[in-house]
Amino acid sequence: MDIIAIETKLAAARTRLILDKPFLGSLVMHLPLKAADPKWCKTTATDARAFYYNPGYISRLTLEQTQFVLAHEAMHCALSHFARRNHRQKHRWDVACDYAVNMILDEENMRGPEDALMSASYRGLTAEEIYPVLHEDPPEQPMDQHLFDDDRDMPPESEGKPEERDTGEGDERESQSGKTEGEQDGGQGSQGEGEQDQQGQGSQAQPQESQGSGEAESEAQDRPPQPPMDPEKLSEQWKSRLAAAAQAARQAGKLSQSLMRFVDNLLAPQLPWRALLARYMMNAARDDYSFQRTSRREGEALMPRLYSQSVNVVVALDTSGSVNDAELREFLTEIDALKGQVRAEITLHACDDRMDAAGPWRYAMWEPLVLPAGISGGGGTDFRPPFDWVDRDRLNPDLLIYFTDAEGEFPKQEPQYPVVWLVKGKAPVPFGVRIQLN
Repeated sequence: MDIIAIETKLAAARTRLILDKPFLGSLVMHLPLKAADPKWCKTTATDARAFYYNPGYISRLTLEQTQFVLAHEAMHCALSHFARRNHRQKHRWDVACDYAVNMILDEENMRGPEDALMSASYRGLTAEEIYPVLHEDPPEQPMDQHLFDDDRDMPPESEGKPEERDTGEGDERESQSGKTEGEQDGGQGSQGEGEQDQQGQGSQAQPQESQGSGEAESEAQDRPPQPPMDPEKLSEQWKSRLAAAAQAARQAGKLSQSLMRFVDNLLAPQLPWRALLARYMMNAARDDYSFQRTSRREGEALMPRLYSQSVNVVVALDTSGSVNDAELREFLTEIDALKGQVRAEITLHACDDRMDAAGPWRYAMWEPLVLPAGISGGGGTDFRPPFDWVDRDRLNPDLLIYFTDAEGEFPKQEPQYPVVWLVKGKAPVPFGVRIQLN
């Protein structure tokens, strides 16, 4: 199979992922595809910046297995495995990472190559949890290469030549093409990882361009790339990509329950709940362009103008006793700070196993949001009454935010409007976006 057929196969696998599993497909699109010399790349590899592949290995895979290896490398990056090893022994850590990723993909009913490490005993565990269970020198071998740091197996031709490895790669690339590695990749080397995402759509389009047109991408890379210079910065970038991919897949209704729980648990301890809440409230804001005719004093031209409408947000408080008044006040203070930024009108209600008889309380965008005096509660927990009340009164909110410990009875069906759960504790939610209060 020639290199063009290999590239076509990889492109087809990426397209299938985007259509069938948009969460994984979105992550894969952040890794440009680069052919690698079989002397150092036996199967596939990643340095958290690109997907390197042995063309002969890809030619032996089915389309389904090709999707698996693409998703496998993207998940290593999304999980920031390159920034979490710390003091751990590399080979043992690589094996633990492979088990963690492969069991996630197995949950998604994806089938990998025969050499993919699988074990039901590691299902749902992180690499940190798998690592101490493994033998000190595991006999297993990862199916790919993790090019995240300097402590790795070197190809025979570069053993004993650290000076050449540290400095020769850029010179050799420049002599071959007249460009540095950063220029070949569209300026990535000079821009830095953080600036790439600021270009928006461009960061996702780049892999397609590099695969479809550049001869440099089809020409095998003759030695491993240098490890990332700033893994912490790269890790933050991948966390943002992970959150964006999960949100897009949720909106498309193509994020499985297992991946939803995985993403929520992964992001919860990493991102402050205030930042996540602000992100979802900003997404609910309805800023758009109007083509309504302006005053004649402004001329006859019909020009688009940016206008904003108020956002209708319903806030429900769990007053069953598991959340105290101080926590409720802190939560409402944060909502109050955000509602002015997004021009939100708030309808507040409280519920334990029934709705508070004194509610609801309504606040215009300029009114301070405070905890009502004498709010009732202390009973059991039932989340159905607030959703029934929203439907009965036909409120049709732009967003419903529920502050709770998530220990109770949920509605059987997900509502048509978006729901954000701010959860105190570790209980899961059946639908909507779960934000861990940390």
